[in-house]
Amino acid sequence: MSADEARPAVRDVLVIGEALIDVVDDGTVAIEHVGGSPANVALGLGRRGVSVSLLTQVADDARGRAIAEHLRASGVVVLPESLVGAATSVAAAEIDADGHAEYTFDVHWDRFEQPSTAARIVHTGSIAAFMEPGASSVLRALQQADAAEITFDPNIRPDLVGEHTETVATFEAIARLATVVKLSDQDASWLYPGLSVEAAVDAVLQLGPRLVVMTLGAAGAIMASGAGRVRVPATAVDAVDTIGAGDTFMASLIHSLLERGSADLRRHDLEEFGQAAARAAAITVSRAGADLPWKRELEPA
Repeated sequence: MSADEARPAVRDVLVIGEALIDVVDDGTVAIEHVGGSPANVALGLGRRGVSVSLLTQVADDARGRAIAEHLRASGVVVLPESLVGAATSVAAAEIDADGHAEYTFDVHWDRFEQPSTAARIVHTGSIAAFMEPGASSVLRALQQADAAEITFDPNIRPDLVGEHTETVATFEAIARLATVVKLSDQDASWLYPGLSVEAAVDAVLQLGPRLVVMTLGAAGAIMASGAGRVRVPATAVDAVDTIGAGDTFMASLIHSLLERGSADLRRHDLEEFGQAAARAAAITVSRAGADLPWKRELEPA
C-alpha cells in the first residue's frame, strides 16, 4: 500500500465490501475481470472523479494485486487494512444467450476493525453485508459511521446469504440505518416473496430510508420517496452482458447524492436521479464485464 493509502482522510465516499475476481465464461472462452458489487461501485465512483476509499479483503496474491491495481488505476484508494486473508475471492459467471450471468462463488469475508477513514457517504451491500463473520463488522461500522448518508444495495446471492428469516432481519437492520436503499426486483422477490414490486417498495420505505430504488432490468426502475414515486425507463442498448449494471446504477445514485443529498427529494429529483443512472447503466451493459463508464463518457457531447 502507498503512503497516500495509509493516511487517514475524510473522503466523499467510503465503500465497504467484497472485491473479487469474476471468471466470465461465455461458452467459448473464460476471461478474468475484477468484480464484486461494492468494488464495482467504488470503481464507478472513482471513474467519475469522486474521492472514494474501499475497505475490502484481498490476499497478497496475483489476483489480489490485480484487483488493487485495477481499482487504483480508476482513482480508488484501497485502504491498507484491506490486504488480509490467504486467498482472493472468486466468482465464476456463466453467460447465457441473453447476456445474463449465473454465478458460483468461492468467497472469504472475515471480521474487521472500524475503517481508518471517514466519509460523507458510506456505502455497503452484497455478500459482505450478509456473510459472517464479517457481516457483523459491517453492521457495527455502519452503526458507528459519522456520515451524512448511508447507502445500501443488498444484491442478494441466495447461495451465500443463509437462512431466509435471518437474512431478512439483517437486510432490515441495515435498511433502518440507511438513507438510500437500492434493490433489484429479484432481490425483492427473494426477500419478500408474494409481494408485488410496488408493495415491496412500500415495505422497504416503511423501514425508514428517504429513498428506495427498485431496478427492474429492461423495464427500468421505480424511484420512491416521501414525495411519491416515479417509473424511469431503461435506456435502450444492444446488451453484451448485464454484469455490473446494477452497480453502475448504484454508483450513479451516490454521485447524485453527493450533489443533491437525499433530504426532501421531489418528483423531479427522482426523475433526474433515475435517468442519469439508467444512462450510465446502459454504457456498462453495452460492453463485456463490469467495465463501468468514465466521467468523459457521461458528459453531454
